[in-house]
Amino acid sequence: MKTSDFYYDLPQELIAQSPAEVRSASRLLVYDREHKSIRDGVFTDILEYFRPGDVLVRNVTRVIPARLHGVREETGGMMEFLLLKRIDEFHWECLVKPGRRAKTGLTFKITHELSATVCDSTPDGGRIIRLNYDGVFEEILDRAGEMPLPPYITERLAERDRYQTVYAKENGSAAAPTAGLHFTPELIAEIQAKGVQIADVLLHVGLGTFRPVSAENLEDHHMHSEYYECSEATANLINTARKNGGRIFAVGTTSCRTLESVTDENGIVHAKSGWTDIFITPGYKFKAVDKLITNFHLPESTLLMLISALATREEMLEVYRHAVEERYRFFSFGDAMLIL
Repeated sequence: MKTSDFYYDLPQELIAQSPAEVRSASRLLVYDREHKSIRDGVFTDILEYFRPGDVLVRNVTRVIPARLHGVREETGGMMEFLLLKRIDEFHWECLVKPGRRAKTGLTFKITHELSATVCDSTPDGGRIIRLNYDGVFEEILDRAGEMPLPPYITERLAERDRYQTVYAKENGSAAAPTAGLHFTPELIAEIQAKGVQIADVLLHVGLGTFRPVSAENLEDHHMHSEYYECSEATANLINTARKNGGRIFAVGTTSCRTLESVTDENGIVHAKSGWTDIFITPGYKFKAVDKLITNFHLPESTLLMLISALATREEMLEVYRHAVEERYRFFSFGDAMLIL
């Protein structure tokens, strides 16, 4: 298949620039694969689709304030660093802008307590940097960094926590698992009251998930690896539920990719941690995920390819045409879709 097979036309004004006033008040499009039907509603309608014994799997990663602005004191030259992957206590893989000025050996002052020294280049144009500081890194980063909102969001975020899920725990993501932004503690409690169990996985989202696919043929695209964890408790909970007829609802493509990375060909989920570069495209046979809660994704993106594997490319493009016609809000702060 070709990347261009996943193009659709999206009016610029449908790209959401700010989150909904109330998380769970966003709209919800429900696509029933069996009946090939579309239903429009609001996110709290999702309660109707759960049964006792089902499992809701969510990604508990927490976005770090990964965007840093530095200056070369000798010249006044500005540099932007976007932290992607922690290598050790002081070293990070990152993106830089402008790249031509990020020469090996140069140091940029970020704040009075933090600076960055360029150590090396990566094959895809990024940099390895050393962050120089004395103190508790998380506290220093929290004071120095900005939330790494995607480039299509041009408005300033009023509240930093609105780019976090309410259940975020483990620091490490360069982007939010945005399907989870629609959940509130109250809605989660209502879901549990229906006899649904909550299972947590971890996948630290890297920007590779959201980067445009530059290769025209899908088989030529290589996903960047992302760190994941699936605990023994989560694996046992899901395996038991599936054995008893429960269905697995994944919150977002990150939870989906984690589950598919730790599930064997017999559908057994294993406790694992490591790095995954799984690239799910049409033709893939899902081993763990039955239903998917997701947002509306960029044209020609790996995320649109993933959901087109759960349904079909033709069905998803038709659903997206409906969403455009009905003026749904798209991308990170946009509305949600449930694929049944």
